[in-house]
Amino acid sequence: MRHQRAGKKLGRDSAHRKALYSNLAGALIEHGRIRTTVTKAKAVKPIAEQMITLGRRGDLHARRQATAFLRSRDIVHLLFAEVAPRFKDRPGGYTRITKIGPRAGDAAEMAYLELVDEEYVAQLREERQTAVAVEDEAPETEDAVVEDEPEESDEDADGDEADEDEEAGEDEESSDEAAPAAEAEEPSN
Repeated sequence: MRHQRAGKKLGRDSAHRKALYSNLAGALIEHGRIRTTVTKAKAVKPIAEQMITLGRRGDLHARRQATAFLRSRDIVHLLFAEVAPRFKDRPGGYTRITKIGPRAGDAAEMAYLELVDEEYVAQLREERQTAVAVEDEAPETEDAVVEDEPEESDEDADGDEADEDEEAGEDEESSDEAAPAAEAEEPSN
């Protein structure tokens, strides 16, 4: 009998399940919204809310408890510095589950697990989009700078080679013209 054994097993052993919860809670804190199955969202929601409550407490012991569960100092810092202060006046209920329909591959019911503070989620979304835009522009700019200098020397070299090719082409044309004339002369001899 499973008396007093709350929570889903999710087809995993206890260590795998704990790692899954830690990773999902960390991703929620880091990104503000995650897409997962409804069952996993329901299982990780109380844990994520508990982490935000630890962040609201803000003392050293709470920070150590959060680090022990989340296993990432960067995510714990983000939790205590940015996420938890946004919920300082809210007495619980920091997350919501929004169902989004079945997954295409196996028809598993999918949902968004997101933080309730929409301003924060929107801010994170904008930061990610600008970061992606900057990353897309940065390599092009670096490549252009790197390629500009060699291209100038290549252009000079290409220009000289192109002039030589054109001259060679003219010589070939004149030699081509001379060749038919020579062939025409041979039968006449």
